[in-house]
Amino acid sequence: MNQTDASRSHSNRAGRYIRQLAGYRAFYPTALPPDPPIGVAGGLQIRLSEADQALGRLDGIIQTLPNPDLFVFMYVRKEAVLSSQIEGTQSSLQDVLAAEARILDPDRPLDVGEVVNYVRALNLGLQRLNELPVSIRLIKEIHHELLKDVRGSRLAPGELRTSQNWIGPGGCTLRDATFIPPPPDHVPTALGELELFLHGDVSLPILVKVGLAHAQFETIHPFLDGNGRLGRLLITFLLCEKAVLQKPVLYLSHFFKANRQEYYDRLQAVRDRGEWEAWLEFFLRGVSDVGCQAADVARSILRLREKHRYQITDTFGRAAANGHRLLEILYQRPIVQVQDVQNLLGASYAVSNDVVKRFSQCGILEERTGQSRNRRFQYSSYIELFDDDRPGTRNE
Repeated sequence: MNQTDASRSHSNRAGRYIRQLAGYRAFYPTALPPDPPIGVAGGLQIRLSEADQALGRLDGIIQTLPNPDLFVFMYVRKEAVLSSQIEGTQSSLQDVLAAEARILDPDRPLDVGEVVNYVRALNLGLQRLNELPVSIRLIKEIHHELLKDVRGSRLAPGELRTSQNWIGPGGCTLRDATFIPPPPDHVPTALGELELFLHGDVSLPILVKVGLAHAQFETIHPFLDGNGRLGRLLITFLLCEKAVLQKPVLYLSHFFKANRQEYYDRLQAVRDRGEWEAWLEFFLRGVSDVGCQAADVARSILRLREKHRYQITDTFGRAAANGHRLLEILYQRPIVQVQDVQNLLGASYAVSNDVVKRFSQCGILEERTGQSRNRRFQYSSYIELFDDDRPGTRNE
């Protein structure tokens, strides 16, 4: 094969563009795995090794946490915020926690419901994995939960699209779009091929397989809205289904958001030039970076918990038992009222108020309303371990 033939072969490696009757060219993805096969060598092999090591360390540190599910609780919400911000929401982690604590703030962004839906969709997906494999059926169920009663709810939640969509700058048309996914009549076929790849006997490292699947899903773009968020959820579901991690604690939205343009460019290079290896190196770099960051956060939680447990033991006297109980509750519910504490501890109002007062005096809790009634207290030092994001702007 001469150089021209080899170049042509790789340009069609991920699929091909076919002109439609309306004049635009839509992309028809080739079924995975790629041909010629992925070359897991050189830089890609190094990235794969780094990613495997980062996941191993992360899995290990998570298992040392007293209650790993409490770490998952906050980490899921951080991922929901970041993934939704990539698609244009303005809500922050504080907004989501406040919404879940039912704080009615007139200045709270209206799109906080989209982030709360993301949390519900992720939890539903993880629950359904006990009964279903990652499949078209599961993907449609998650999509329905993702768009229920929020922006996009009129765009057929849970149903594959029956019209052509496209990707590009705001206001662009089919004729000047950056990328046009396959026509709607080809979507079921493309998704069916992706499902066969996910559960077929393909000899590839799991992380490589997940990276290929994410890119393929984004290329198919099977829904009218929510494809980006669902594609990022797909990564988590696959890692959990394949038991790469014991807990769902690897989320790449932080990396994709920080490297947004490269993310789009790498995906487009796959479609235009078949550059699967370059995409996979980028994807695995994200796995490694985010894995290391998550492990650092887990270690910080351990240090924070030990510091505050020592404070409670050292200064609370006979109230220490209730103090330790409340501290553990705060790792799952970091914004509370005294009435909440009363219900959660099963104690009297006076006892609960005293415990909250002690927490405030020693700086563990921070009163956020500035009011004398209906006060709400926040475990700020814990939230700050996760709250390093800022609202973004829509770019997809």
